[in-house]
Amino acid sequence: MAKFLRISSNYLKKNSLNPSRVASQWQGFATASSRPQDVIEKNLFTPGPLNTHADTRAAMLQDFGSRDKEFIDCIKYIRTSLISFAGLSPDKFTCIPMQGAGTMGVESVIGTTVPRDGKMLICTNGAYGDRIGQIAKVLGINAVVHKDIETEATNVKKVEEVLKNDQSITNIAMVHCETTTGVFNPIEEVGQVVRQHAPNAAFFVDAMSSFAAVPIDFEKAGIDFLVSSANKCTEGVPGFSFILANIEKLLKCEGNARSLSLDALGQYKGFLDNGQFRFTPPTHVLMAFRKAIEIQKEEGGVEGRSKRYQENRKILKAGMNEMGFKELLKDSDQGYIITSFYYPDHPNFDFEAFYKRLSEKGQVIYPGKVSQAACFRIGNIGQLYPDDMIVLLKCIKEVCNEMNIPLPLA
Repeated sequence: MAKFLRISSNYLKKNSLNPSRVASQWQGFATASSRPQDVIEKNLFTPGPLNTHADTRAAMLQDFGSRDKEFIDCIKYIRTSLISFAGLSPDKFTCIPMQGAGTMGVESVIGTTVPRDGKMLICTNGAYGDRIGQIAKVLGINAVVHKDIETEATNVKKVEEVLKNDQSITNIAMVHCETTTGVFNPIEEVGQVVRQHAPNAAFFVDAMSSFAAVPIDFEKAGIDFLVSSANKCTEGVPGFSFILANIEKLLKCEGNARSLSLDALGQYKGFLDNGQFRFTPPTHVLMAFRKAIEIQKEEGGVEGRSKRYQENRKILKAGMNEMGFKELLKDSDQGYIITSFYYPDHPNFDFEAFYKRLSEKGQVIYPGKVSQAACFRIGNIGQLYPDDMIVLLKCIKEVCNEMNIPLPLA
């Protein structure tokens, strides 16, 4: 029971509770016959869904109709705030919330922006870039795939060669933070190559796990469309994605859509018409996201969140290195959203047992998704603070000791 009874400043930050009342509650839990599941939380060191602030969750406790003025104001606030987070002009860019998981937002952009007779270049070095390829195939879109290995960033020179040799490409897509490994791909460099060799093409970036925590220069990268999700770095709850779209490029997409409900242009027109979703919106999720945006603004916006996540990553890197864990990626390609570590080369290591023991201590990590290496992943995002990273490292040491794996690793 003792392993669940840690009261830290971070718990108070996450839950906005009175310290003395929390202490009293936790003292009661220590003597209770069963652990209250609705109070004790686990830290999610994953790429999403993430730990969220109690105020964000509390915003879902009130019901709203989709036509209520307060809810329509909420949509407007969200759309305006996300354009501001991106440093964009509302005269040139718009924000289009789209119901569903992040993949729905990605499919919406692909299905709406690629002309019926168009051709798409997909740059991939992981599972989420591959998913763009899967979407294109299902939608019947003509696509050429440039695939780099999972442990390296996108090769800009090779992308340039493809564009030089194929003038029929109308759309280019890539992932910014490929959470298969945690690699940061060079979207600015690729975007500049696109502008040079395919100036009329539309450049789409899947920034699912990076937007709102990693500064993105839209102008330098020449980004026309970007997608992220509510349950990532803005620390909302799952339920919708959002598209940041170049209005001029978007308006040229009339007649392209391969779906009624995922028609990004149709969704945009709906917001222009009455400020509402065309189909039933996730009202509670959107109200929670408004609160999440307010919390992020109080933290210092994109810069403030970036600073905290980078500090989390710094502590994680130092602690894991001290224990002898090896990172999958080289430093030049590694971002600060999620980090992949090789399995220890020790006969007693079993990931399922390692995962379970950490989870029992309230620390949830993520299995690896790399086809060519045995590894696991640890995220630095969500309502996690430096103290949480220190606790995780302590628990990893404890688990290794319990599994008779000596540290530092050989």
